[in-house]
Amino acid sequence: MSGLLAGKRVLVTGVITESSIAFKVARLAQEQGAEVVLTGFGRLSLVERVAARLPKPAPVVELDVTDQAQLDSLAERVRAHVGGLDGVVHSIAYAPPAALGGNFLATDWPDVATAVQVSAFSLKALAMAARPLLGDGGSIVGLTFDANYAWPNYDWMGVAKAALEATSRYLARDLGGEGIRCNLVAAGPVKTMAARSIPGYSGFEELWDARAPIGWDPSDPEPTARGVLGLLSDWFPKTTGEIVHVDGGLHAIGA
Repeated sequence: MSGLLAGKRVLVTGVITESSIAFKVARLAQEQGAEVVLTGFGRLSLVERVAARLPKPAPVVELDVTDQAQLDSLAERVRAHVGGLDGVVHSIAYAPPAALGGNFLATDWPDVATAVQVSAFSLKALAMAARPLLGDGGSIVGLTFDANYAWPNYDWMGVAKAALEATSRYLARDLGGEGIRCNLVAAGPVKTMAARSIPGYSGFEELWDARAPIGWDPSDPEPTARGVLGLLSDWFPKTTGEIVHVDGGLHAIGA
């Protein structure tokens, strides 16, 4: 089979609905020749129904990234479907409502801790859980929202994304000796379920509409998914610790 990911085995986290970036990644990965395994959190039946809409059936394994027992058993449970992994996609983020929406100065530590654990530390946790299945040439790719700036209403999720970006760099350092790359895609705003939970999300769309030099369609997750696939592929064999912006170029534009 020909394709950018021909013969590769990829674990994709974070598929919730068909509008999820992760769903588009899984679909494109299959179309490009990969064998895909999904993880689901909570109501697995919902993820399984979404998985059934992929071009080919994809198994779903349960994963709560805050549950060490599930992390410890992940490799064994994934191995029941594929013998190993060539790529892992981290598309997991969550902040409690109290950590968003302009409440930055009043947010208490337990809510901050949840945001950081689920949205940033989980990249390291997932990498370690999948490590027994990854070998030389393996690629871990996560999703971020440019943490160079303090965005309106994003608050502690923005801090968590900054931690995610630092975590990716340290993983690149410590896993590089095993031939495992770790990179991130910094996407523009995409209309996902997670995005809609951010107060004032429409303001991001208005900003991108006004300032992205080559334009940006928040209803289309495919450009972001293509960026993820590129980093999963063999076309970036010596790229690690990088953040690739797929945002219509807005990150490069000043006031």
